[in-house]
Amino acid sequence: MKLNTFPITDDHIHIDPKNGRGIEAAKEFQRAGGTHLFLVSKPSWSLGVHPSCGTDFAPVFDETIRIGQMISELGIIVFPVLGVHPAEISRLGERLGTEGAGVVMKGGLDLAARYVNEGRAYALKSGRPHYEVSPVILAASNDVLDHALRLAKGCDCALQIHAESGACDDIFDMAQRAGINPQRVVKHYATPDTHLMPSFIAKHEAIPILCKEKRHFTMESDYMDENTRPGAVIGPKSVPRFTKNLLLQGLISEEDCHRIHTETVEMAYGVPISLS
Repeated sequence: MKLNTFPITDDHIHIDPKNGRGIEAAKEFQRAGGTHLFLVSKPSWSLGVHPSCGTDFAPVFDETIRIGQMISELGIIVFPVLGVHPAEISRLGERLGTEGAGVVMKGGLDLAARYVNEGRAYALKSGRPHYEVSPVILAASNDVLDHALRLAKGCDCALQIHAESGACDDIFDMAQRAGINPQRVVKHYATPDTHLMPSFIAKHEAIPILCKEKRHFTMESDYMDENTRPGAVIGPKSVPRFTKNLLLQGLISEEDCHRIHTETVEMAYGVPISLS
């Protein structure tokens, strides 16, 4: 099967014309066989935005949508994902205190949910710090995450989460309490032990094994598109390249490709994935 005869979806990628390669990175994704991508908003500080209230995230969200429109002109299908990076709690906390940071972050998520309800974005993002924090900051982060889960339920959309490595079983429980299907809570940079919907870095060594188990998951590059960190986390062509290599080596099948890049994406995000 030729690579360009079925969709290839990058579930978590950043494209940043201001700080990185911008549209050239998107073209590289496309040349490698990529067809669909979930364009995730970057942290506010990376765009020089320093929020003091929720609506201050608007320039970050608007820039993400603008970039998405530019990428769409290449023929790539783009799904903007908007939200507040969990590390914002540390940065905002320095200015506003932990409680104030939580208020601003929840306000930013409220704004992101409004964009989803208006049809300008397709999913939310939230989470909690993946690094060690105090119990007070962790509690505030979980409060923000709970708010995001309830917003996603209200918007009937998926929620991508940044969090520590591991199963994150308590987030599974939080999702159930919020009334959202945990399979619509996408664990960015996942490990196989999670019961949320895993999104694996494209080079993850467990992908062939999980395909044999018919496991539902998506693939991502988490490409950051920052000139100061070229190729971090992996490059923009990685998802189509690794998919092609696994297929050519016989480690995954055409059926697996459909399940990863089409069926699971449609299940988690409620969006159509096709080449037509």
